[in-house]
Amino acid sequence: MPPSRRALLLCSLLLPAAAYAGAVEEPAGYRMERYRAPTPATLAGAAVLDTAAAERAWREGNALFVDVMPRDARPANLPAGTLWRDRRRDTIKGGVWLANTGYGALSEEMEGYLRRSLRELIGGDRARLLVFYCQAECWMSWNAAKRALALGYERVAWYPNGTDGWAEAGLPLEDAQPRP
Repeated sequence: MPPSRRALLLCSLLLPAAAYAGAVEEPAGYRMERYRAPTPATLAGAAVLDTAAAERAWREGNALFVDVMPRDARPANLPAGTLWRDRRRDTIKGGVWLANTGYGALSEEMEGYLRRSLRELIGGDRARLLVFYCQAECWMSWNAAKRALALGYERVAWYPNGTDGWAEAGLPLEDAQPRP
């Protein structure tokens, strides 16, 4: 067998193994650190949506899209009188930004904010589709979707491409403010 064919055959045999070797497994609990890192391809109990499926759910208008991107905190060491402006957050048009709800551990206050917000936003309809997202390779949306499952929501979806995938597809984004 010529060397070029041998190399091609070797590459075709090793490629699937190399792709699997980089796979990220679902942890048993929440991700507690390094939130911007490769994520698993699955979330037990939830649907995992690619951009086309997320767009279909968005166009149908029966899903609540929940952005869990953290909000920048004003640095504690800023000199008095220094102006602070939040960084702009573009989110999926019509989505709601529940800032800071994707951390692995939530304070009682933040857990209450998430529970109350979801309940109010869906009017108590636990069967309504909830689509959680952040950015690509962001564990916060994975954590938040897992937490929604633990809270007893029946139709939970995770959109791992988040606003990055949405923007790449040319779909509409809008300036967001965190829900009070």
